Amino acid sequence: MKIACLSFTESGKKLGDKLKRLDKESKLYIIHHYSNGDIYGGIKNLLNYAWKEYDGFVFISSTGIAIRMINPYIKHKTIDPAVVVVDDYGRFSISLLSGHLGGANELSKWIGEKINAIPVITTASDNRRIESIDLFAQKNNYYIEDIKSVTKITAMMVNERTIGFYSEDNAIIDYPNIITLEDLDYIHPNVEGIIIVSSQNFKLEDIDIPTTYLRPRNINIGIGCRKGMEGVRIIEAIETALMEINLSSQSIKAIGTVEVKKDEDGIIEAAKHFHCPMKIFTIDEIQKVEDKFDKSQFVKDTIGVYSVSEPSAYLLGGRLITNKSKHNGITISISKEMKNG
Repeated sequence: MKIACLSFTESGKKLGDKLKRLDKESKLYIIHHYSNGDIYGGIKNLLNYAWKEYDGFVFISSTGIAIRMINPYIKHKTIDPAVVVVDDYGRFSISLLSGHLGGANELSKWIGEKINAIPVITTASDNRRIESIDLFAQKNNYYIEDIKSVTKITAMMVNERTIGFYSEDNAIIDYPNIITLEDLDYIHPNVEGIIIVSSQNFKLEDIDIPTTYLRPRNINIGIGCRKGMEGVRIIEAIETALMEINLSSQSIKAIGTVEVKKDEDGIIEAAKHFHCPMKIFTIDEIQKVEDKFDKSQFVKDTIGVYSVSEPSAYLLGGRLITNKSKHNGITISISKEMKNG
């Protein structure tokens, strides 16, 4: 995590230099120290650039200075960097912004430990020793579908409400007032909000209580296509195939294809669009498993294997959950990694 340490006084500069020296022994943080007096135009002129370049900031200043300086740049808790404020005597280490997702709470604790300052954490879930939904999602690599719904459920947890928890994964959020749901056909009457960890799109029209979706990365996509297929068409084919079986594209873990297709711009574009890696399988790898699937002599004559999408989805891991679907020159196969293997 790349941290900009910003100091404004002589005492603050000494403390900033001390923090800078600490990054040599840290595996978590890389710290760059900027002193206001050493920068042409002051730190205010640096901040526009620094806000885009750093994962977090340590202001050795008053909270007022920090708030006024960062105010023009704050956008949303999901993308804002961590901001910690330390007084120039090093007595307090205050988590000011992006405590959970940005990591300010952990940074504040780390600084407190290193300089013998008191960490000040004001997020309600931390003070109640409740695992926050956003950190739970981050820890398990779940995609948060709607951050506003997370805020509602978190408020309920802070107020010790009973929360239902349905998951197709093994991880369970650390919260005492939770009822584990085996399915969503019956919701216990005591449940006042629901956390759903699933790649499935459930129809919950009859449920009128707050619900938040966390999407596990457990869907793998095997792709075969004609040469030169446009990225937009491959993206549409994937979305259509997932929609037909009520799965979320936010749960895509990886896209796979055969080595002959490794330079296909359309497949590369699709992987970038879905923010997932692109896995390339060799002809030999495909041939070892292709007898499990339907064969096409045309595909064999063209690229040397009988099929691409199904073997690729299979090799990516999980269980094939549909037969391959054809989309005008594109074939899509889907596998899903299940709980307990």
